[in-house]
Amino acid sequence: MIVPESRSMQSRRFLLRALLTSFTAILCVSAAGARSADITSAIASNDRPAADRERDATSRPAEVLAFFGVPAEGVVIDLFGGGGYYSEILSRAMGPEGRVYLHNNRAYLEFAGEALEARLGNDRLPNVIRYDRELDAIDLADDSVDLVLMVMTYHDLYYKTDGWDLDPDAFFAMVHRILKPGGVLAIVDHAAVPGSGSSAAQDLHRIDPAFALEDIESQGFQLSAQSDLLANPEDSRTGSVFDPAIRGRTSKFLMKFVEPAP
Repeated sequence: MIVPESRSMQSRRFLLRALLTSFTAILCVSAAGARSADITSAIASNDRPAADRERDATSRPAEVLAFFGVPAEGVVIDLFGGGGYYSEILSRAMGPEGRVYLHNNRAYLEFAGEALEARLGNDRLPNVIRYDRELDAIDLADDSVDLVLMVMTYHDLYYKTDGWDLDPDAFFAMVHRILKPGGVLAIVDHAAVPGSGSSAAQDLHRIDPAFALEDIESQGFQLSAQSDLLANPEDSRTGSVFDPAIRGRTSKFLMKFVEPAP
């Protein structure tokens, strides 16, 4: 008879896996160090909006992008990129030969508001391509993308409301199609309490890191590294990410997945 794992056994297995991958995470940051000066320079640019500079203190973009790696002269899609905070940094770090697709669907365009227009106005980021379309209309070429970035948006695959009901299987099939072999799927998201699965996505806009790991691996992506760089022990993980008491300071997890070779 096969005895199902208890929740405590699952949690221990998840923590063990995190420890086993921590050394890999260190190696990944080192490997990305060749571009660390470009990332630092991009963040230090005097042309960046003041609101972005304020956000840097909690988002720690230099360390986040060093963890995931920034492709030189490659192609990145910032999925559900909102106002384009990360798209601008990537644009500057990758240089004029790189391309960044700043993606939003109709729902996210309403969220992005005027920030997107200000970000891209007057051709201030010429290598950023505004890419407005629903997921089923993404038409980037097969095996053409080096990095798929999802910052605080993965949980939305499991959020349901009128006008918003995504199909995770179709979504991940699309990501597989556009990512080059060895390309990176980069996940940053708000952490929910252990054992909550995807349920917190609905009301709290959070997701259980253990669920995310199992879910994304089950879709055929290979975990390369994970990090608690943006963890916040003062966040109980039980409140909405929009609660003023914790907004902008939620505990977040980072996971780096790789598109396997054929």
